Amino acid sequence: MSAVVPRTVLLFLLAAVLLYVAFAGFLFVLQPRLVYFPTVPGRELTATPADIGLAYDEVRFTAEDGVELHGWYVPGPRPDASVVIFCHGNAGNISHRLEWLSMLHGTGLGALLFDYRGYGQSTGSPDEPGTYRDARAAWDYLVGERGIEPGRIVIFGESLGGAIAAHLASEVAPRALITIAAFSSVPDLAADLYWFLPVRLLARFDYATARFVGAVDAPVLLIHSRDDEIVPFSHAETLFARAKEPKQLLEIRGDHNSGFIVSARQVEAGIRAFLERHPPR
Repeated sequence: MSAVVPRTVLLFLLAAVLLYVAFAGFLFVLQPRLVYFPTVPGRELTATPADIGLAYDEVRFTAEDGVELHGWYVPGPRPDASVVIFCHGNAGNISHRLEWLSMLHGTGLGALLFDYRGYGQSTGSPDEPGTYRDARAAWDYLVGERGIEPGRIVIFGESLGGAIAAHLASEVAPRALITIAAFSSVPDLAADLYWFLPVRLLARFDYATARFVGAVDAPVLLIHSRDDEIVPFSHAETLFARAKEPKQLLEIRGDHNSGFIVSARQVEAGIRAFLERHPPR
Protein backbone atom coordinates (compact mmCIF):
# COMPACT_ATOMS: atom_id res chain seq x y z
CA MET A 1 0.00 0.00 0.00
CA SER A 2 2.84 2.34 0.89
CA ALA A 3 4.40 1.89 -2.58
CA VAL A 4 1.18 2.84 -4.36
CA VAL A 5 0.85 6.27 -2.78
CA PRO A 6 4.24 7.64 -3.93
CA ARG A 7 3.63 6.32 -7.42
CA THR A 8 0.20 7.96 -7.52
CA VAL A 9 1.65 11.21 -6.31
CA LEU A 10 4.43 10.97 -8.90
CA LEU A 11 1.90 10.41 -11.68
CA PHE A 12 -0.16 13.35 -10.45
CA LEU A 13 2.88 15.62 -10.39
CA LEU A 14 3.93 14.44 -13.84
CA ALA A 15 0.46 15.15 -15.21
CA ALA A 16 0.50 18.59 -13.61
CA VAL A 17 3.90 19.37 -15.16
CA LEU A 18 2.72 18.19 -18.57
CA LEU A 19 -0.40 20.34 -18.33
CA TYR A 20 1.70 23.33 -17.27
CA VAL A 21 4.11 22.88 -20.18
CA ALA A 22 1.23 22.31 -22.61
CA PHE A 23 -0.52 25.49 -21.46
CA ALA A 24 2.72 27.47 -21.74
CA GLY A 25 3.23 26.09 -25.25
CA PHE A 26 -0.34 26.98 -26.13
CA LEU A 27 0.24 30.59 -25.07
CA PHE A 28 3.50 30.78 -26.99
CA VAL A 29 2.17 29.36 -30.26
CA LEU A 30 -1.20 31.10 -30.25
CA GLN A 31 -0.07 34.52 -28.99
CA PRO A 32 -1.19 36.36 -32.13
CA ARG A 33 -4.74 35.09 -31.54
CA LEU A 34 -4.56 36.35 -27.97
CA VAL A 35 -3.35 39.80 -29.01
CA TYR A 36 -5.35 40.59 -32.16
CA PHE A 37 -9.12 40.21 -32.51
CA PRO A 38 -10.02 41.63 -35.93
CA THR A 39 -13.14 39.42 -36.20
CA VAL A 40 -14.54 40.32 -32.77
CA PRO A 41 -17.24 41.49 -33.22
CA GLY A 42 -16.41 41.36 -36.95
CA ARG A 43 -14.47 42.82 -39.87
CA GLU A 44 -17.58 44.16 -41.57
CA LEU A 45 -18.12 47.91 -41.24
CA THR A 46 -21.46 48.25 -39.47
CA ALA A 47 -21.80 52.06 -39.60
CA THR A 48 -20.14 55.22 -40.90
CA PRO A 49 -19.65 58.76 -39.57
CA ALA A 50 -22.74 59.75 -41.60
CA ASP A 51 -24.78 57.74 -39.10
CA ILE A 52 -23.88 60.26 -36.41
CA GLY A 53 -24.31 63.25 -38.70
CA LEU A 54 -20.67 63.84 -39.65
CA ALA A 55 -19.34 64.41 -43.15
CA TYR A 56 -16.33 62.29 -44.03
CA ASP A 57 -14.03 61.15 -46.80
CA GLU A 58 -13.35 57.46 -47.28
CA VAL A 59 -9.60 57.17 -47.70
CA ARG A 60 -7.03 54.55 -48.59
CA PHE A 61 -3.29 54.83 -48.18
CA THR A 62 -0.37 52.45 -48.30
CA ALA A 63 2.13 51.44 -45.63
CA GLU A 64 5.80 51.34 -46.52
CA ASP A 65 5.69 47.58 -47.09
CA GLY A 66 2.83 47.85 -49.60
CA VAL A 67 -0.13 46.97 -47.37
CA GLU A 68 -3.23 48.97 -48.32
CA LEU A 69 -5.04 50.57 -45.39
CA HIS A 70 -8.58 51.87 -45.16
CA GLY A 71 -9.88 54.73 -43.06
CA TRP A 72 -12.16 57.73 -42.67
CA TYR A 73 -11.08 61.34 -42.62
CA VAL A 74 -13.49 63.57 -40.72
CA PRO A 75 -12.66 67.29 -40.91
CA GLY A 76 -12.92 69.39 -37.79
CA PRO A 77 -15.60 72.02 -37.27
CA ARG A 78 -13.11 74.77 -38.20
CA PRO A 79 -10.56 74.90 -41.04
CA ASP A 80 -7.70 75.34 -38.56
CA ALA A 81 -8.82 72.53 -36.24
CA SER A 82 -6.27 70.03 -35.02
CA VAL A 83 -6.67 66.47 -36.28
CA VAL A 84 -6.51 63.27 -34.27
CA ILE A 85 -4.87 60.10 -35.57
CA PHE A 86 -6.97 57.50 -33.77
CA CYS A 87 -5.23 54.18 -33.04
CA HIS A 88 -7.95 51.83 -31.88
CA GLY A 89 -7.74 48.79 -29.61
CA ASN A 90 -7.15 45.17 -30.54
CA ALA A 91 -10.76 44.21 -31.32
CA GLY A 92 -13.23 45.36 -33.96
CA ASN A 93 -12.70 48.13 -36.47
CA ILE A 94 -13.26 51.83 -37.04
CA SER A 95 -17.04 51.41 -37.34
CA HIS A 96 -17.07 50.45 -33.65
CA ARG A 97 -15.45 53.77 -32.64
CA LEU A 98 -18.20 56.23 -33.54
CA GLU A 99 -18.70 57.18 -29.88
CA TRP A 100 -15.09 58.28 -29.79
CA LEU A 101 -15.45 60.10 -33.07
CA SER A 102 -18.48 62.00 -31.79
CA MET A 103 -16.65 62.96 -28.60
CA LEU A 104 -13.51 64.12 -30.37
CA HIS A 105 -15.50 66.14 -32.89
CA GLY A 106 -17.37 67.68 -29.97
CA THR A 107 -14.09 68.98 -28.59
CA GLY A 108 -13.42 70.76 -31.87
CA LEU A 109 -11.11 68.18 -33.43
CA GLY A 110 -10.95 66.54 -36.82
CA ALA A 111 -10.01 62.87 -36.98
CA LEU A 112 -8.42 60.19 -39.09
CA LEU A 113 -9.73 56.78 -38.09
CA PHE A 114 -7.94 53.89 -39.77
CA ASP A 115 -7.84 50.13 -39.50
CA TYR A 116 -4.61 48.24 -38.98
CA ARG A 117 -3.63 45.58 -41.50
CA GLY A 118 -6.01 42.65 -41.26
CA TYR A 119 -8.75 44.76 -39.66
CA GLY A 120 -11.87 46.12 -41.35
CA GLN A 121 -11.23 46.76 -45.02
CA SER A 122 -7.44 46.98 -44.68
CA THR A 123 -5.43 44.24 -46.35
CA GLY A 124 -2.76 42.00 -44.85
CA SER A 125 -2.44 40.35 -41.45
CA PRO A 126 -1.61 42.09 -38.16
CA ASP A 127 1.79 41.89 -36.51
CA GLU A 128 3.69 44.25 -34.22
CA PRO A 129 6.06 45.88 -36.75
CA GLY A 130 3.19 46.12 -39.21
CA THR A 131 0.93 48.05 -36.83
CA TYR A 132 3.74 50.55 -36.31
CA ARG A 133 4.07 50.94 -40.08
CA ASP A 134 0.31 51.42 -40.36
CA ALA A 135 0.28 54.28 -37.86
CA ARG A 136 3.22 55.92 -39.61
CA ALA A 137 1.37 55.63 -42.92
CA ALA A 138 -1.60 57.43 -41.32
CA TRP A 139 0.75 60.23 -40.20
CA ASP A 140 2.33 60.48 -43.64
CA TYR A 141 -1.13 60.63 -45.22
CA LEU A 142 -2.22 63.52 -43.02
CA VAL A 143 1.00 65.47 -43.49
CA GLY A 144 1.67 64.61 -47.13
CA GLU A 145 -1.78 64.26 -48.68
CA ARG A 146 -3.89 66.52 -46.46
CA GLY A 147 -1.23 69.11 -45.72
CA ILE A 148 -1.85 69.07 -41.97
CA GLU A 149 1.02 70.63 -40.04
CA PRO A 150 2.61 68.19 -37.56
CA GLY A 151 2.02 70.65 -34.72
CA ARG A 152 -1.75 70.33 -35.29
CA ILE A 153 -1.83 66.54 -35.12
CA VAL A 154 -2.85 64.80 -31.89
CA ILE A 155 -1.94 61.11 -31.71
CA PHE A 156 -4.50 59.12 -29.74
CA GLY A 157 -4.47 55.46 -28.73
CA GLU A 158 -6.83 53.20 -26.79
CA SER A 159 -5.58 50.04 -25.05
CA LEU A 160 -3.26 48.25 -27.53
CA GLY A 161 -3.55 51.37 -29.68
CA GLY A 162 -1.86 53.26 -26.86
CA ALA A 163 1.37 51.40 -27.57
CA ILE A 164 1.03 52.02 -31.30
CA ALA A 165 0.25 55.70 -30.74
CA ALA A 166 3.17 56.11 -28.34
CA HIS A 167 5.55 54.47 -30.81
CA LEU A 168 4.46 56.88 -33.52
CA ALA A 169 4.67 59.88 -31.20
CA SER A 170 8.23 58.91 -30.27
CA GLU A 171 9.28 59.16 -33.93
CA VAL A 172 7.49 62.34 -35.01
CA ALA A 173 6.64 65.75 -33.53
CA PRO A 174 2.89 65.91 -32.84
CA ARG A 175 0.90 68.48 -30.91
CA ALA A 176 0.24 65.91 -28.17
CA LEU A 177 -0.09 62.24 -27.30
CA ILE A 178 -3.22 60.95 -25.56
CA THR A 179 -3.76 57.37 -24.42
CA ILE A 180 -6.59 55.64 -22.58
CA ALA A 181 -6.37 52.28 -20.80
CA ALA A 182 -2.85 51.70 -22.11
CA PHE A 183 -0.48 49.09 -20.68
CA SER A 184 3.23 49.58 -20.00
CA SER A 185 4.19 46.59 -22.19
CA VAL A 186 2.79 43.24 -23.28
CA PRO A 187 5.22 41.28 -21.04
CA ASP A 188 4.24 43.48 -18.07
CA LEU A 189 0.55 42.93 -18.69
CA ALA A 190 1.01 39.20 -19.30
CA ALA A 191 2.90 38.95 -15.99
CA ASP A 192 -0.17 40.40 -14.26
CA LEU A 193 -2.61 38.10 -16.03
CA TYR A 194 -0.53 34.90 -16.08
CA TRP A 195 1.58 35.34 -12.95
CA PHE A 196 2.09 31.57 -12.69
CA LEU A 197 3.94 31.35 -16.04
CA PRO A 198 7.38 32.59 -17.19
CA VAL A 199 5.64 34.98 -19.57
CA ARG A 200 8.61 37.30 -20.02
CA LEU A 201 10.47 34.38 -21.58
CA LEU A 202 7.45 33.28 -23.61
CA ALA A 203 6.40 36.71 -24.91
CA ARG A 204 6.62 37.11 -28.68
CA PHE A 205 5.27 40.67 -28.53
CA ASP A 206 6.74 43.72 -26.86
CA TYR A 207 4.58 46.80 -27.49
CA ALA A 208 6.77 48.65 -24.99
CA THR A 209 4.51 51.62 -24.34
CA ALA A 210 6.48 52.86 -21.34
CA ARG A 211 9.72 52.96 -23.32
CA PHE A 212 8.02 54.76 -26.20
CA VAL A 213 6.33 57.29 -23.91
CA GLY A 214 9.69 58.11 -22.38
CA ALA A 215 10.95 59.16 -25.81
CA VAL A 216 8.00 61.45 -26.66
CA ASP A 217 8.86 65.16 -26.86
CA ALA A 218 5.28 66.42 -26.73
CA PRO A 219 2.62 66.92 -24.03
CA VAL A 220 1.25 63.58 -22.80
CA LEU A 221 -2.22 62.89 -21.38
CA LEU A 222 -2.79 59.45 -19.87
CA ILE A 223 -6.39 58.45 -19.13
CA HIS A 224 -7.07 55.39 -16.98
CA SER A 225 -9.60 53.94 -14.57
CA ARG A 226 -8.86 52.22 -11.27
CA ASP A 227 -11.80 49.95 -12.14
CA ASP A 228 -10.01 48.62 -15.24
CA GLU A 229 -10.21 44.85 -14.88
CA ILE A 230 -7.83 44.10 -17.76
CA VAL A 231 -5.06 46.69 -17.50
CA PRO A 232 -4.34 47.57 -13.85
CA PHE A 233 -4.06 51.23 -12.90
CA SER A 234 -0.43 50.60 -11.98
CA HIS A 235 0.37 50.54 -15.70
CA ALA A 236 -0.83 54.14 -16.01
CA GLU A 237 1.35 55.09 -13.06
CA THR A 238 4.34 53.47 -14.76
CA LEU A 239 3.63 55.36 -17.97
CA PHE A 240 3.22 58.62 -16.07
CA ALA A 241 6.55 58.11 -14.30
CA ARG A 242 8.31 57.51 -17.63
CA ALA A 243 6.72 60.43 -19.53
CA LYS A 244 8.45 63.76 -19.81
CA GLU A 245 6.86 67.03 -18.76
CA PRO A 246 4.36 68.38 -19.57
CA LYS A 247 2.22 65.39 -18.64
CA GLN A 248 -1.06 64.60 -16.92
CA LEU A 249 -2.72 61.47 -15.53
CA LEU A 250 -6.52 61.70 -15.66
CA GLU A 251 -8.26 59.14 -13.43
CA ILE A 252 -11.74 58.09 -14.55
CA ARG A 253 -14.36 55.48 -13.57
CA GLY A 254 -15.57 52.37 -15.42
CA ASP A 255 -14.11 49.13 -16.69
CA HIS A 256 -11.63 48.64 -19.52
CA ASN A 257 -14.09 48.85 -22.39
CA SER A 258 -16.78 51.14 -21.00
CA GLY A 259 -14.73 53.62 -18.98
CA PHE A 260 -14.82 56.31 -21.65
CA ILE A 261 -18.63 55.94 -21.83
CA VAL A 262 -19.23 55.84 -18.06
CA SER A 263 -16.91 58.84 -17.64
CA ALA A 264 -17.75 60.51 -20.97
CA ARG A 265 -18.20 64.03 -19.57
CA GLN A 266 -15.01 63.81 -17.54
CA VAL A 267 -13.03 62.43 -20.47
CA GLU A 268 -14.30 65.08 -22.88
CA ALA A 269 -13.70 67.90 -20.40
CA GLY A 270 -10.25 66.52 -19.59
CA ILE A 271 -9.20 66.32 -23.23
CA ARG A 272 -10.55 69.79 -23.94
CA ALA A 273 -8.75 71.35 -20.95
CA PHE A 274 -5.50 69.52 -21.73
CA LEU A 275 -5.43 70.71 -25.32
CA GLU A 276 -6.33 74.25 -24.29
CA ARG A 277 -3.24 74.26 -22.08
CA HIS A 278 -1.14 72.90 -24.94
CA PRO A 279 -2.16 74.70 -28.16
CA PRO A 280 -0.88 73.79 -31.63
CA ARG A 281 2.83 74.30 -32.10
